[in-house]
Amino acid sequence: MFQTLLSNLNYGTICFLMLLESTVVPVPSELVVPPAAYHAAGGNLNVWLIILFATIGADLGASINYWVAYYVGRPLVYRFADSKLGKMCLLNKQKVEKAERYFDGHGVVATLTGRLIPGIRHLISIPAGLAKMNYWRFLLYTTIGAAVWHAILALLGWWLHSFVPEEELDTTILYYADYIKWGIIALVIIAIIYFVAKKYIKKNHSSKQNING
Repeated sequence: MFQTLLSNLNYGTICFLMLLESTVVPVPSELVVPPAAYHAAGGNLNVWLIILFATIGADLGASINYWVAYYVGRPLVYRFADSKLGKMCLLNKQKVEKAERYFDGHGVVATLTGRLIPGIRHLISIPAGLAKMNYWRFLLYTTIGAAVWHAILALLGWWLHSFVPEEELDTTILYYADYIKWGIIALVIIAIIYFVAKKYIKKNHSSKQNING
């Protein structure tokens, strides 16, 4: 089924596959967005619409995770993660715990930065739902993070069109995707340091004002 969809990429299949990727179904976005952008460079699709529909799909999938976690609660989420169906989706208790620790350590901004981190990207919406984070704030950060990730992947696919034959595309994408992942992780670390420093400076400034006041 997935291979058929991957072989017939259009805006609808891109949206659907990214919806699945943002729930618990293991669909790698690296094998969806870059190939679509590759074809866009050849004039078959519009790269901006690819990013748009991929982001809409990610928002829909993340929202499903959010609302399920919001209403069913932590015990059922963890029970599903360790079930046979959860394992078929490459889930387990440790992965959900990892996403929760990341969310707890970075607060609401984790829904933005977490969308860029491999292994956490598709699960970060679960702790957001468990924590009953404001949905509209969650959706805003998810949209920004997903759009950035899809734009990077689309740029990769567009660039590869100039020198990579189509039959070698998937292998080349996976090769470059590893470098992109590490680059994004570095950017996320920098962003986290920035937000933490900004929060600390603001808190320190407020304390000084209270003392002076």
